[in-house]
Amino acid sequence: MTLLLRGVAETGTELWNDGAGPDDLAYAIENGATGATSNPPIVLGVVRAERELWHRRARELAAADPSLAEDAIAWRLGLEIARRGAGILAPVHRRTFGRQGRLSAQVDPRRSRDMSGMFAQAREIAALAPNLQVKIPVNPAGLAVMEAAVAEGIEINATASFTVAGAIAVGEAVERGLARRAEAGLPVDLHPVCTLMVGRLDDWVKAAAERDDVLLAPGVAEWAGVAVAKRANEIYRERGYRTRLLVGAFRHHLPWSQLLGGDLLLTIPPAWQRSLNASGLAVARRLDEPVDPAVITELTERSPEFRLAYEPDGLAVSDLETYGAYRRTMRQFLTAFADLQAEVRDALIPDPDRRPAVAAKETTR
Repeated sequence: MTLLLRGVAETGTELWNDGAGPDDLAYAIENGATGATSNPPIVLGVVRAERELWHRRARELAAADPSLAEDAIAWRLGLEIARRGAGILAPVHRRTFGRQGRLSAQVDPRRSRDMSGMFAQAREIAALAPNLQVKIPVNPAGLAVMEAAVAEGIEINATASFTVAGAIAVGEAVERGLARRAEAGLPVDLHPVCTLMVGRLDDWVKAAAERDDVLLAPGVAEWAGVAVAKRANEIYRERGYRTRLLVGAFRHHLPWSQLLGGDLLLTIPPAWQRSLNASGLAVARRLDEPVDPAVITELTERSPEFRLAYEPDGLAVSDLETYGAYRRTMRQFLTAFADLQAEVRDALIPDPDRRPAVAAKETTR
C-alpha cells in the first residue's frame, strides 16, 4: 500500500491531484486521490506537454469558426482539458455517489473583477460535466459570484486565497448561498471548497521580509501557510461552515506532515506525490497540533504580512485583492493565460524564423 493511500485510509484527509494531465491523474487515482485541481499555469503546462495534440485542436477550432480570436480558442482548450480530466475522475464520482471525484476548473483570470462574466463562465464550466467544480477568486466580486453560484447549485472552489480572513469570507458567502437554496426548497447537498495556497503565502512572507530588510530565523517562514491553515480549520469547525478547506501550493512537506487528520483536502502536485511516496515520512494526525508558539510569536512580531494573513480580522473583504500574495498569484495566472494565447498563435501562425523541428531519424537515435 502506498504512502498516499495509507494517508487517506488512516487519517480521513482527502487527497487530490494538483494537475490535469492524464498520466498524472491516473497515477494520483491509483494512489488514492479522489479529485483534482487546475488553474491557468496547469492548463498551459498540459498544452506544452501535449503540444502536438493541442496545437492541432487549436487549428481545428479556428477552421470550424474563423471568428474565434486567440483568447477564445485558448479558453476552449482549457475547457476541453478540464472536461477530459473530469472524465478520468468520473468513475470515482460515480462510485462515491457524487461525494468525490471532482476536478476544479478556473474562470478566466482576466475577468476577476467582472461578476457577470465570471458567473456566465461558472455556468459554462459546470455544464460540461457533472463532476466539474468552478474555481472563483477570493475577492469582492468573486465572493458575490460564489454566493450566487452556490444558490444555483453550482459546485465551487474558492481560489487565490491565502488568509484566515479570506477563508472566513468564503465560508460566509457559501452559507448565504446555501440559505438561499434552502429558502427556495432546493437541496443543499453541495460540496463547496475553499483553497488555501499555503506555499504561495510562505513565498510572500519571505519576499516581503526581504523587501523590508527583515531577518527571520531559518525555516520560520515555511510555517506561515501551515499556521494559517490550522487556524482557519479551527474556525471552520467552531462555526460549522459547510465549506471544506483545501490546502495546496506545496513548497515543502509540512502541509503533508502537519495537516493530515481532519476533514480537509490536500491537493498535491504530481512530482510531490512521487517524492512523498518514496520519502518514508510518517503518516500522522497532526492537524490539531498547534504550531510552536515561538514560531507564531516570531512571525507575528516580525512579519506584518503574516499578521494580516493569520488574524481573523486581519483584512477586510475589500482588501483581499490588495494583499501581496493575491496580486502575485493573479499576475502569474494572467501571464499563464497570455502564454496560452501565444501557444494558440504558434499553432495558427507558426514563426517562420524558428528552426524547423529536428528530423525524426535524429530524435530516435
